[in-house]
Parts: sequence; C-alpha cells; structure tokens
Amino acid sequence: MGDPLTQRQHRVLQTIERFVQDEGYTPSVREIGSVLGLAPATVQQHLEVLERKGYIRRSGQSHGIEVLSGGMPGGVVNVPIVGEIAAGAPIDAYEERLDTIAVAADMSPNGSAYALRVRGDSMIEDHICDGDIVIVEPVSTVRDGEIGVAMLDDGAVTLKRIFREADRVRLQPANADMAPIYAEDVRVQGRVTSIMRRL
Repeated sequence: MGDPLTQRQHRVLQTIERFVQDEGYTPSVREIGSVLGLAPATVQQHLEVLERKGYIRRSGQSHGIEVLSGGMPGGVVNVPIVGEIAAGAPIDAYEERLDTIAVAADMSPNGSAYALRVRGDSMIEDHICDGDIVIVEPVSTVRDGEIGVAMLDDGAVTLKRIFREADRVRLQPANADMAPIYAEDVRVQGRVTSIMRRL
C-alpha cells in the first residue's frame, strides 16, 4: 500500500495539479510557496516526501516537476472529510463536506470511505490524537473491540472501541483518565481503517 499523505502534502500536490491545469506547466518551488504561504525550504521538504512516496518525479530544473498519476499501486482517491468526531464527549452528528484528503485507492475499496477530523484525546493510547484525521469505512457493525464511529440515541457521535455486553454497549476510550460510555443501543456508522497525522 502506498503511504498516505498528510494534509499539507496533499495541499502541495493539489497546488501543483491546479497550477498545471491553469498555466499548462508545473510551478517552481517559489510559486508553490507563494500560493501556500510556505518558505521555499519547506516546499522542498514536501516535494522530497511526495517524490519518495511516488506522487511526483523531479528533474532538477526550475519547473521540472512531473505529477505521476499512478504513483500508488491502485492509484490515489480523494476521500471527503465530512466533519469532526469527538474522541471524548460526543459531539453532534457531522454532515457537511469540508475538504478532501488523498489516500491510496485501496483505503477506499469501493469508493465509499470518508474522513473525520478528531477532536479530543480519549483515544490517545491508540495513537489517535486531537487534530488527526481518521479514514472510516462505512459499515453498520464492527467486531468487539474494533474502533468504530458510534451514534448515540440523541444523534451525538463519538469515536471509541465498541464492546457489546449482555444488555448494553460499552464505548471504551483509550485513555486511562476517562470512563467508558454505556448505552443501551448505538448505531455503528463505520469502522476506522487508518489514521492520518498532521505534520
């Protein structure tokens, strides 16, 4: 599987693609930096990562960036970031489509995956931190102990490990300082398949 991109790497790649569409040639490091408000050295670092991950090829010339559409096995798909999810106290349900993030196509096998931005730190022991983006496969059931997107009766949504007990559901945080949430029933909205971290 190809390495997913951070948000900023994705924005650098998008900037290059848009520039090519608009201008007919690839931008220079300085032009990318001016669009994104980044220093040339920072742009260089992102380009090095994009090249290493197989998204672009550079010739060393000023405008010598080639975008490789088949940079990943199976290609790249843009997954919609549809809102925020609480890793903590539940927050109201998400629906608006805020942005997209580029991931390897095999992370969204039937094109249905979506992404949510994490708020809170109830899952930090599972290495899911405030501000991370989780890629979610829409499913209506998960195996006991899997990290899922759970909707409670009042429509609030939270990210937890889901366990079915005799007469209730336990939504277990991955943070020793936080207590589990118990509910008679939850509607599973999806299973977390990947975590993406901002740089």
